[in-house]
Amino acid sequence: MSGLREQDPALFDAIQDERRRQLTTLELIASENFVSDAVLEAMGSVMTNKYAEGLPRKRYYGGCEFVDVAEELARDRAKRLFACDHANVQAHSGASANLAAYLALSRPGDVLLGMSLAHGGHLTHGHAVSVTGQLWRSVQYGVRADDGRIDHDQVESLAREHRPRIIVAGASAYPRVIDFPRFAAIAREVGAALVVDMAHIAGLVAAGLHPSPVRHADLVTSTTHKTLRGPRGGFVLATAAHAEKLDKSVFPGLQGGPLMHVIAAKAVCFGEALSDGFRAYQRRVVENARTLAAGLAGRGFDLVSGGTDNHLMLVDLRKRGLTGKLAEEALHRARITVNKNAVPDDPQKPWVTSGIRIGTPALTTRGFGTREMDLIAGWIARVLERPEDAGAAAAVEREVLELCAGFPLVAREPATP
Repeated sequence: MSGLREQDPALFDAIQDERRRQLTTLELIASENFVSDAVLEAMGSVMTNKYAEGLPRKRYYGGCEFVDVAEELARDRAKRLFACDHANVQAHSGASANLAAYLALSRPGDVLLGMSLAHGGHLTHGHAVSVTGQLWRSVQYGVRADDGRIDHDQVESLAREHRPRIIVAGASAYPRVIDFPRFAAIAREVGAALVVDMAHIAGLVAAGLHPSPVRHADLVTSTTHKTLRGPRGGFVLATAAHAEKLDKSVFPGLQGGPLMHVIAAKAVCFGEALSDGFRAYQRRVVENARTLAAGLAGRGFDLVSGGTDNHLMLVDLRKRGLTGKLAEEALHRARITVNKNAVPDDPQKPWVTSGIRIGTPALTTRGFGTREMDLIAGWIARVLERPEDAGAAAAVEREVLELCAGFPLVAREPATP
């Protein structure tokens, strides 16, 4: 890092400031996490210098014998981790993984049935502003108004009416277990392919804490960050029948040269996820989420669906007369980082929203436990009782800084559960 300080001090300072921010704030964004030193080392390695279009042993460039090793390690570990036939680890992101999956199984203009962003889905599940909503004829399902759970009867009805080529299951702000067998049954009935986007729950699936979609879906997409705690990137799991179509969809269909330094870091990530320590970590993620959710509910906050089964919760602030934007900004002043998020049937604009999304993967990586989760629930309540009060935020900020000082950025985990 000293070389960077001398060559580009402005960037060096920005990186150092970001590290200090991460150390001195409570990171509660559900899609963020802290990677290991080994992942960072692979990301910053000489693998970034190599162009490697194609697949291992089938490249369009010479000199790929060692990057082939890295990609084969990543593919083999992903297949072992998720018990699947085939893995493509080249997708640059979760969004490109989804696009590659859709292109492998359908053509632009086909009907795509996905979860509404307003009800917890993702932009790439067919939202109008996404390329997936522009290239495919998008139909959207959501959650029930009475309990905040996925409305499978609506999914079934829409599938029968519109006969989609692809049904997408998965979410970015859904706190409950997803019923993959039900989605698979609906897809079979109407002759659709099933794509599962497990980006948020991949770590929980790997640890056996959420049912796996692999044997139910034609293709399973994911990111390698979030609960999986790897580098920012994507991957796709496939049945043997779809393996060749998927690989061609990624390259040359969608991308050029893969990012070999990121793939090397993905290999590290998958290797870490195969350990007993990782499974123990995921159990703590879920335990912390349930404790934090209970702490917020006990302090009068409304949680969409009433709680959580996984790593995140969605807080509906409408009864408190707050917007998600106001809550995010108020908590930020107290060094508590969350993101504003739409709640089902949200009357606010997407850049305002009526809710906040909260998750526990990052703080669990730092070693925070249930005792700290209850403290944090109390601090969130204190700040949001008087969101415009700078003094209240400053008082909580001092307590946050004191707590953070006792936790490293990445905690050492036990080798066994």
